[in-house]
Amino acid sequence: MLDFAINSANLDSYKLFTSHMVQIFYNGKLRERISAMSRMKKSVYFVTAVVILLVLVGIVYFLSNPRPVVDSAPMGAENTPQSTRSLGETIGATGTVSSNQSADLSWKTSGVVGEIYFNVGDVVKAGEVLAHLEQNSLSPMDILAQADLVEAQKAFDDLIESHTQRASALKAVETAQEALDDALNPELAQAAALQALSEAEKDVEEAENKLGILTAPVSQAVLDQAQANLVLLEKKINDNQGMIDRIQKKLNRRDEQFKPWESRSRYKKLLEVLEIQHLQLHNSYEDSKQKFLDLQNPPDPIDATLAEANLQNAQAELLEAKREWERIKDGPSSADIALLEAQLTDARREWERVKDGPAEEDLAIAQARIAAAKAALERIVIVAPFSGTITEVYIQVNDQVGPGTPAFRLDDLSQLWVEVGVSEIDINRVKIGQPVFLTFDGILAKEYQGEVAEVSPVGTISLGVVDFEVKVVLSNADRDVRPGMTAAVEIQASQDREALLDSSKEAVSMVGQNILNPHGSLKLGEHTSLVVSKIYSLRLDNHLSAGNSGFANPTWL
Repeated sequence: MLDFAINSANLDSYKLFTSHMVQIFYNGKLRERISAMSRMKKSVYFVTAVVILLVLVGIVYFLSNPRPVVDSAPMGAENTPQSTRSLGETIGATGTVSSNQSADLSWKTSGVVGEIYFNVGDVVKAGEVLAHLEQNSLSPMDILAQADLVEAQKAFDDLIESHTQRASALKAVETAQEALDDALNPELAQAAALQALSEAEKDVEEAENKLGILTAPVSQAVLDQAQANLVLLEKKINDNQGMIDRIQKKLNRRDEQFKPWESRSRYKKLLEVLEIQHLQLHNSYEDSKQKFLDLQNPPDPIDATLAEANLQNAQAELLEAKREWERIKDGPSSADIALLEAQLTDARREWERVKDGPAEEDLAIAQARIAAAKAALERIVIVAPFSGTITEVYIQVNDQVGPGTPAFRLDDLSQLWVEVGVSEIDINRVKIGQPVFLTFDGILAKEYQGEVAEVSPVGTISLGVVDFEVKVVLSNADRDVRPGMTAAVEIQASQDREALLDSSKEAVSMVGQNILNPHGSLKLGEHTSLVVSKIYSLRLDNHLSAGNSGFANPTWL
């Protein structure tokens, strides 16, 4: 048997007929008779039975006299957009609306909320800062994150723009080449080592003499010689001062008092020379005087300690010079040559790596430092990871927050989904791309369309029942549909017959079926439009063939 819906106008006729029969019953003599007999219990039963009988008569009349099916829409009716809907097998289920993408954003560090830039309902773009913490409430590590980012960025810029790395690599090649050349030609190195040995020996001798002067006892002869040197310098100073006085006296004379062989300019030059000598003699006298006093007094312990330290340092340098000389006096060893050649190879490899600009691995390291610094800096802000709508704000300005404290919920509402649980009995009939029709308890008089987008290959067991998750994408969602709503879902599992849904009524066009009505029959391949009701359906015997006559009886869905 095939089930079809009957014209909604038939239902209206049935209602009008029933209402009319009841009105006649209550408006006529029957109403007065029932009112008069209402006191009697038996009369009440009688009236009730009569009413039920009349209703049954109306139903029989209505079912046996359906209105004829029209071939086309009424004259003057406007054509409205239509959508295809299957009259085949459907799978019903319920599901919950979810957004295309959703994220709960939390703080990653401690501090006090400074500013909040967006509220619930605001649309944001990926990368926008939603809120930040007060600078003075951050930990020292978070405060230094900005400095780390600046340094990392500077190092990266230097790597890109500076030529220091290439210049250093080239210099290393030259140094390694020179070291290898010196090893292969040891004459210059041997001469340098021998000179260093000689200088080290001289330094040791001087240090020993100085220490000996400070620590050895002073003889009377040394004291007498030092005093004689002091007296001699004093006499020279006095003689020099006498000559300066005489020249100055001559310069004070008038020009006419100069004799023919005398010259004022000559005396001035001589005076300048004498004054320089006087200064030198005075410095020598002071040094000799200090030495004489030092000889008379015991040596300063600090000076003696410094002299001993200088001697030890000179002796260490002499030992190193001797070792170096012993190493190269017979020329470099094969191990030395191998080491120098390896160093030259490494230097050349480094030059080849950087001669055309920064190496990729160096750039990767520098970029990793920048990324790490940015990640540390982003701890003090909340950034939108994708474009969407702010659906929850959990914080307020001046809130004290810590790691893990919720801040925002962000949803991408550009595409809505409905996740449906389908029983294991029906899951094999569900295919990707099948049309879906959805209704919502919270949205009246609206039906939405979609299609199956994903079918889970693995089921979940709950209380012994196995369900498979099916994801449905909504194709005509509007602002009334919101994440979290419950949807009643009809998946069109088969589409053997097409139906056109009008915006104001459901018009069904059947192709290839025998459709009968009280006024004639339709043949295979013909079309008809049936105005149907959602409450009733027509049942036709499937054994009827083209051209046969029959009756269509309405039944409850």
